[in-house]
Amino acid sequence: MSRDLVSADHPFGPQTLAFGVFSTDANAPRVGVRLGDDVIDVSTLAGAAGREDLAAAWATPSLNAFLALGHEVWADARAWLTETLGAAVEGADDRRAIPSNWVSSVQPDGVAGEGAGAGAGVDALAAHRHSLEDVTLHLPIEVADYVDFYASAHHASNVGKIFRPDNAALPPNWKHLPIGYHGRAGTVVVDGTDITRPTGQRKAPADPAPTFGPSIRLDIEAELGYVVGGATTMGSRVSVDEAAQHIFGVVILNDWSARDIQAWEYVPLGPFLGKSFGTSISAWVTPLAAFDSARVALPREEGDPEVLDYLRGGEGDGVGAAFGLDIHVEVSLNGTVISRPENRDMYWSPAQMLAHMTVNGASLRNGDLFGSGTISGAEKPTRGSLLELSWSGTEPLTLDDGSTRGFLEDGDTVTMTAWAPGPDGTRVGLGQVSGTITPAT
Repeated sequence: MSRDLVSADHPFGPQTLAFGVFSTDANAPRVGVRLGDDVIDVSTLAGAAGREDLAAAWATPSLNAFLALGHEVWADARAWLTETLGAAVEGADDRRAIPSNWVSSVQPDGVAGEGAGAGAGVDALAAHRHSLEDVTLHLPIEVADYVDFYASAHHASNVGKIFRPDNAALPPNWKHLPIGYHGRAGTVVVDGTDITRPTGQRKAPADPAPTFGPSIRLDIEAELGYVVGGATTMGSRVSVDEAAQHIFGVVILNDWSARDIQAWEYVPLGPFLGKSFGTSISAWVTPLAAFDSARVALPREEGDPEVLDYLRGGEGDGVGAAFGLDIHVEVSLNGTVISRPENRDMYWSPAQMLAHMTVNGASLRNGDLFGSGTISGAEKPTRGSLLELSWSGTEPLTLDDGSTRGFLEDGDTVTMTAWAPGPDGTRVGLGQVSGTITPAT
């Protein structure tokens, strides 16, 4: 297969069309769409096609301007890109699927139309196409606000057993509302960014007084993050049924956690310095529209309480507006796969999280980001944090090199990848998020 063509079953094929921000030696950061192992400069692509509204939004160093255009524009842009980029897909019925009104203006040799032959559409992309090897990827959004939820019943139960062994594993409110905390937008970083080991107060139960120093129980949390657009006004609400109009896309998210700092500080107001030192997200934002084939019903057990009306939503297509997503996550530590969490196990849906986040009248801003909370399943190999995998360090993991880990050591690299089922047996990619721990300063 020619490099100019993309396999129809590539995880970043036309079924995905993930957005990111990239730069080259010659060009400042701007929006791109991943196609196979290339990045398409969609700002110049749209400009050549006369789509000035999109070109202007995509010529910026973040997705925020595009997010501000709203759901109808997102859908229109996806439809246009699907048609346009279809010419570069292996097995496409029409290699000249790119609209003829702009082919002549972008072909490198200036020849277009009927004389260009069956390869015209592929050739026309050449001026806008960059190999991933030749670009630098940046944080895809300017994060307006960051909220992290706690949506896995298995994770919440495990944490309850570890932190509060003499109490019920789940607090009494947990199955009535999506619990969350407000994080720090300024320390959200992109895939590949090093994470400095945080320093703070620590006090083990047997210690007579707190001490100060680098965290010695540094952890990960395998999550998904949801990117929000379509700003709202203060005092308004977004319902479960309206949530998909505001959730633009999905990233992989690692909520790095200093468990010793967290344990000492979190009563009575919850996480603070144990979380705010760093949150990593993938460079690619995969549109929510790409996950239509991955929608699943939420897991519920007999005896679970009925949620209040504002968290219900309509029934819709069988799974309803409060749907889960069948996204498969893999977590590696220094090259050893240590966990494979399944997002379909999450108790609360992204739509419910967004509805709860705004039910008090809190406004949304373009570029808001909210995390799902750690994705964990019932079985040990599906737990999404070292806290659970090593059971608070009492059952250390053995890596492929023979070393063991209860929590992270300096120099450790954690990489998370994810994918979801797409249409016609394809896969929808989310890329990866990776970070390496550097010593405390």
